[in-house]
Amino acid sequence: MKVLVIDDDAALVSTVERGLMSEGFTVESADNGIDGLWRAREGSYDVIVLDIMLPGISGYRVCADLRSDGDWTPVLMLTAKDGDLDEAEALDTGADDYLVKPFSFPVLVARLHALTRRASLGVPPVTNVGALRVDVRAQRAWIGESQLPLTAREFDVLVFFLHRTGRLLSKSDILAGVWQDDFEGDPNIVEVYVARLRRKIAALTNTSVIETVRGAGYRLS
Repeated sequence: MKVLVIDDDAALVSTVERGLMSEGFTVESADNGIDGLWRAREGSYDVIVLDIMLPGISGYRVCADLRSDGDWTPVLMLTAKDGDLDEAEALDTGADDYLVKPFSFPVLVARLHALTRRASLGVPPVTNVGALRVDVRAQRAWIGESQLPLTAREFDVLVFFLHRTGRLLSKSDILAGVWQDDFEGDPNIVEVYVARLRRKIAALTNTSVIETVRGAGYRLS
């Protein structure tokens, strides 16, 4: 996994670099917003760790500019600030997650893995299909104005379908895309989760959005 760290705290960057490299990450860094934005635009990264308070231009601006470019590389904001308004502004500019300094290194690693896993599902932060709306950052989904009460795994299955709207997906496709290497049990678990999604969606709409193609798989229409 290749990570870009944009932070002007040299001691923190050095510690994070050493820790991430020991975990098998490839790490590059920038100590100001202008250089960080240039590196993010010119390079290819799996995730960006971005401080808010930076020389040159702020982390908010870096993130907003990347999103306006159509670059949806996952962004984890780091800041010494702590407050709902700061978090809201970070997420509003397009950040995917937010971590307040000082933080635990294992928590940082877990957040990075979660962000790259979510990105591998391959959808923009907000996706609409008919009356169905999904916010990947917030991990919430709605039918119209009503929120779907989904578990984390149900949400991942739904996002996998959304990115492949109209395509026929076999059980093995879904298992490989959502569970990856995390599951070694009965592949019929896919049927269980599809049934749960259908039931919850059906409770809010009369439309069946997940179609079964007998002997072949499923399709989100």
